Amino acid sequence: MENKMDNIRIPRIEGLGNCKDLEEFRAALDAAGVKGSLDCLNWPEWPEKPSCRFSLGWCREGLGILFDVEGRDLRARALEDNGSVWEDSCCELFIADPEDGTYYNFELNCIGTLLAAKRKSRSECRHLDPPSLNKVLRFSTLPREEIEIADEVMKWSNGMFIPFSLIGIDGSNPPETLRLNIYKCGDKTAHPHFLSWAPIHTEKPDFHRPEFFGTAIIER
Repeated sequence: MENKMDNIRIPRIEGLGNCKDLEEFRAALDAAGVKGSLDCLNWPEWPEKPSCRFSLGWCREGLGILFDVEGRDLRARALEDNGSVWEDSCCELFIADPEDGTYYNFELNCIGTLLAAKRKSRSECRHLDPPSLNKVLRFSTLPREEIEIADEVMKWSNGMFIPFSLIGIDGSNPPETLRLNIYKCGDKTAHPHFLSWAPIHTEKPDFHRPEFFGTAIIER
């Protein structure tokens, strides 16, 4: 199932949060997840466009997303959580809090290092603490070690399952819709790039703009 840009329907997949490894996670999302791709090249001065496809699903416990990436360059320098993962080959999911106007950013580099925070803006935020970060299931096809490869086409996948408890959602009665955006970046790769699912209308690259989030319908 494919959905159009800036509007998506997320199916319910029972047991998604119980997957023990990437193989199980992929199988569940391949079978029933919604598929999409990051096609918005919002800033012409940054023309690099790796292929990045995603699959999404939810269950009572939380929300899962899987990314499949193909592009030149591969970088992973951030080994500790809440480090500068956006400088690496990185995939991201930003979700608006439906209650208070803030948003959450979950940024996962290609080897599974995670940055996550609750934010009012790019500069005003509270990072998730280590126990909370450890509740996010993470998957990657790459070993957890530093990598730096330039001008070579690479294929890799990563993904995460985010418990609803971390983002203030009751999984037994979730909202009918969520506002979110999905990104691929690599600020310090050999060919920096900034892709999004829903379009962003700013002069310079800026993912921290919830006014441009798209709509996700939570299917019952």
